Amino acid sequence: MNTYEEKKSLLLEMIAFSTVDGHLQKREYEFLFLIANELNIEKGGFNDLFHQELPILPIKTEFQRIQQFYRLALLMHSDGVLHIKESVAIKEIAIRMGLNPEASKRVLKKMEKSPNTVISGDVLMRIFKEERN
Repeated sequence: MNTYEEKKSLLLEMIAFSTVDGHLQKREYEFLFLIANELNIEKGGFNDLFHQELPILPIKTEFQRIQQFYRLALLMHSDGVLHIKESVAIKEIAIRMGLNPEASKRVLKKMEKSPNTVISGDVLMRIFKEERN
């Protein structure tokens, strides 16, 4: 992630996704804030994003698109409630990102089976690599 604008764009996408079910849960907000901290976006700038509708910039590399997909999947599970709108939206987002739909489905299933919905980076990348072949 190179620019501040790219970082804001990632968070805007995540904010939009977090409200696809019509509500922003406290745990979702906290998860988004953690991501903002990792991206070095201050709390004031982070909170301002909830009131902005900026265009979402395309993510340049496949690796970064996979990372963003995984962040969205973690966000989807962060409140402990898997809403049908979230499930549909994340699959559509993955397709828009140009990610392999079968790999995306496999990752989501693997996360659902995991006790804490977390899978390792190696497993994540292996799934996408396997589906590429």
